Amino acid sequence: MRLLNALTAMTMLGVAATPAMALEGNLNVYCSVQVEWCEAIATEFQKATGVNVNMTQKGSGEVLAQIIAEGENPKGDVWFGGTGDPHLIAAASELTEIYESPNLANLHEWAHQQYGAASGRSVGIYSGAIGFGYNTELLADKGVEPPQCWADLLKPEYAGEIQMANPNSSGTAYVVIATLVQLMGEEEAFAYLKALHSSINTYQRSGTGPIKAVGRGETSVSISFVHDAVTEANAGFPVGYSIPCEGTGYEVGSMSIISGAPNEENARAFYDYALTAEAQRLGYEVAKQLQMPSNKDAPLPPNAPDLSKITLIDYDFRTFGAEAARTHLISRWDSEIGAMPQ
Repeated sequence: MRLLNALTAMTMLGVAATPAMALEGNLNVYCSVQVEWCEAIATEFQKATGVNVNMTQKGSGEVLAQIIAEGENPKGDVWFGGTGDPHLIAAASELTEIYESPNLANLHEWAHQQYGAASGRSVGIYSGAIGFGYNTELLADKGVEPPQCWADLLKPEYAGEIQMANPNSSGTAYVVIATLVQLMGEEEAFAYLKALHSSINTYQRSGTGPIKAVGRGETSVSISFVHDAVTEANAGFPVGYSIPCEGTGYEVGSMSIISGAPNEENARAFYDYALTAEAQRLGYEVAKQLQMPSNKDAPLPPNAPDLSKITLIDYDFRTFGAEAARTHLISRWDSEIGAMPQ
């Protein structure tokens, strides 16, 4: 009876039926979205299947490092969320498994592009654009207009007022650097980052850290995903956002099954579930997150930034999702920016 009930629940959730072994036992998820979202999807999958879900929340850079370190003896089964670039690095090193979910047909084209770039080892589950978050009250008190362009961040009125994340631990920060390189060229981008450094008061560990600091009034401006700014505003904080006038980059938040996963069948069942509209609605309905879902039947959350109305660069995921590019850019940031005094 337990097996029948679990299979019925899986069918209702749009998940392909799986062998009985996939409906019991454990699942270890490395989760790189906000902890509320991690907990929501783990809880709902566990309710639907009876599988015991062990969830660890870390930034995408940290998860990539952990998967590499555990390569000979994998501990995790699924990597859920986080920017797509580190997922592509894991795919290129065959640290993640090829899997073709029956739910792929229901996804937006950008999710399929991530799947193709990863040779079937990763898939897009949400998307969001880089921009500026700002505390409306702090800027008003200082008589400062919100930044509208990348060039604005170098103005003296923002000195010591900006936060971004550290690219060693944050996929968000790496997307920022890769965006600037594609907009300006590498030399000009690093000259810009050096000039920007004097206005940075903190490089946070996580990509959401800066916008949360904006909401709490600890800093005036952040370089963040703009959907995170709307999340803070919806929570009642005095937060606004703007999109860089020169254009901006974006992420395709992704999901991968780890090669050698100790609970592979459960991992596939979770992967299938996470691609359903029902599962993707949890991001907003439970965790109040505002990324654009990859399932075509999952509605764009209210007030969420609409990527179709944002000036996006033609982000080169294959090039900047490669390990060589990531290692080079982060190493250069460490030596030329991170090593500078604050």
